Amino acid sequence: MRRIRWSVVGAGLAALSLVVGGQGAAAAADGPPVPAPHGRLLAFPLAAIEGLVRPESPPAGADDWSCKPTRAHPRPVVLVHGTWANAHDDWGLMAPYLKQLGYCVFAVNYGGTPGSPVKATAHVPVSAGQIADYVDRVLRATGAHQVDLVGHSQGGGLTPRWYLRFAGGTDAAHPQRNKVHSLIGLAPSNHGTTASGLGTLTTELGLNQPVSLLLGQAYADQMVGSDVNTTLDRGGDTQPGVGYTVIATRLDEVVTPYTHQFLTAGPDATVKNITIQDVCRQDLSEHVSIAYDANAAQLVRNALDPAHARPVDCHLSLPVLGG
Repeated sequence: MRRIRWSVVGAGLAALSLVVGGQGAAAAADGPPVPAPHGRLLAFPLAAIEGLVRPESPPAGADDWSCKPTRAHPRPVVLVHGTWANAHDDWGLMAPYLKQLGYCVFAVNYGGTPGSPVKATAHVPVSAGQIADYVDRVLRATGAHQVDLVGHSQGGGLTPRWYLRFAGGTDAAHPQRNKVHSLIGLAPSNHGTTASGLGTLTTELGLNQPVSLLLGQAYADQMVGSDVNTTLDRGGDTQPGVGYTVIATRLDEVVTPYTHQFLTAGPDATVKNITIQDVCRQDLSEHVSIAYDANAAQLVRNALDPAHARPVDCHLSLPVLGG
């Protein structure tokens, strides 16, 4: 699947000459502009290359441990990357954007060997414990009472949900003690995936564990019907006191069917399920590029601060490259 990811990157780069100089990045009249990372359409491919070379380096705008939350943005934002990725290559757009908006931004690396660019491959409960430790560190450094989690793929789905339920992220009996205020998932792997049929094949053939020896236990954990998914779903989708937002794309080729990403609200929780093409019809982002999608970034902005939500200023967003 790593080869698939890089072959898609190559295909997206081939399309670059057709779109450079195309749709602009004009700001909505009633809100701040969506920042364009250096290179814009090349932002993800460049970040992916940098992530290979400097996998432990935080993305621009993240991990300022002296940052103190403001009254306008009292909760730090913790960015949680996806499977086989790292914080540097997944958050090249989101981290500087949220920093520009005034948030204290932090980006965790988890589920991988230090120094390896390929992370989030470990067993989900192990990764959830690492996220728990990181959130505690953020709370101590900032003095905040709670954080908001923004995650991509595994990092927006079952791993933070495991943290919320089983690793100390929430207190169901006393929601006011929750360490997490909201979970915002970009293409999150909430209810398992068929991986466009590959997961169905390996599951039916009993190959998920052998494949996981190569790709990491997180592969088997995210398949439909896995022990991790069964355990999570048995207790419902949500935790009391937490607000959930799912931002999905109909073009998702990894977490399939894309409707498996959606959540159902349980007691004292809220859920907002968004299909990005219902907001911006020209959005062609798939699983990878949704993290580099300015339309998705604006939806994240609104989910973090719903009292000041603004209409999304829609732009063309391309597979792999975003926009």
